[in-house]
Parts: sequence; structure tokens; C-alpha cells
Amino acid sequence: MKSRFKKFKKNLSISVIPFFLQLIVRFIYLTNKKVYHYPLPMDDENFILSFWHGNLIMQPFNYKSFKKNGLVKVIVSEHSDGEIIRRTVEHLGIGSLSGSSTRGGAKALLGAIKALQNGVDIAITPDGPKGPNHSIADGIVMIAQKTNAKVLCFGATASKFWQFNSWDKFTIPKPFGTINFYVSEPFSLEGLSLEDAKEKIKINMETLYEQQ
Repeated sequence: MKSRFKKFKKNLSISVIPFFLQLIVRFIYLTNKKVYHYPLPMDDENFILSFWHGNLIMQPFNYKSFKKNGLVKVIVSEHSDGEIIRRTVEHLGIGSLSGSSTRGGAKALLGAIKALQNGVDIAITPDGPKGPNHSIADGIVMIAQKTNAKVLCFGATASKFWQFNSWDKFTIPKPFGTINFYVSEPFSLEGLSLEDAKEKIKINMETLYEQQ
């Protein structure tokens, strides 16, 4: 009986929490002034989107503003927290693929390659799901080099925000401020070694907010 109740409680939280989370995220987005720092539109090409785990909350809106007619799937880890994230972003119009660097990696890799071949963008947190913060895992490089897809770095900064004392320094903008949205110029990882490719991604992520 206890195990059934525990399972019911878990399933209920996975169903209910994402619905309310996406309402909160929508409210935050709608009550903030938005400033966009984007390259020229690129609707005719598919990309791998890279953003830090602690900065993911506003990225569905960033993507929808940048690529209005685009389709994207985000890679999320195969555990309960990942399931909550998956269902939350699906409420916001973003698809998902299960897997991560620590669990289900091969499945995520194959799913990402297939999605890119079918005209769908792929979104990855290269330091997720467990960090270290602002590190680059191998997966994003493997996907890029197997598909020749270019990488776009995504980011957002808020004038007012809450920040959790978690490994990823997870940040949530406060309502009634200003959010700056950033997308980098696309870049290729073709022909680079694993370490050089990871370094190139990290440099582009770290210099993203220098765009005007």
C-alpha cells in the first residue's frame, strides 16, 4: 500500500508541477521588458543549441523569438527531475529527447542525429545534468561532428533575478524587470579534436554576452 501511494504521489507531482511551472514562467516572461541580441535569421538551416543548465528557464521563449517557425527538441536526463523539465518545456511548445551524459547517452545521441536529419533543431545543456557548472560534455561535440550541424549559443540575463545555491547556480528572472536574450553567430566544429571542439564551444558561451 505504501509503495502504491508513493508511486501515485510521484506520478501526481510529475503531472501537476510542470503545469504550474510553465504558468509561472509565462508570467515572468510576459511581465518583463525584452531586448533581443540576435544574428540574422536562419530559418533554412538546422542547428545544435547550447545553453548552460542554470540558464535554461527562459530559453524556450528565446528560441521561439529567434526562430519563429522552427522545431526543436531538448535533451533531458532520464530521472524524475528530468521528467518535470521535459513536461514543462512541452507545455511551452518544445519537444524533448530522453538521455544525458550520465544515463541514456547512446539513445540521446541517435535520437538527436535523426532529429537533425529530419529538420529539427537540437538543444543541449553541455554542463547538465550534474555538472560541473559551465563544463562541456562530449555529447554536443559528437552530435555536431556526426551531422556537420553548426552550433548556436543561447543565453539570457535578467536585471532582477533569484539565484539558487545549487551546483548550476540556477537563475530565475523576477517579474517586472528587463530580460536580455542572446544568440551567437553559428560556428562549426568540423575537423576539430574533441578537446579543441569543447574549448571552442566554451569560448563562444563565455563571450556570448559581449554581443551588442
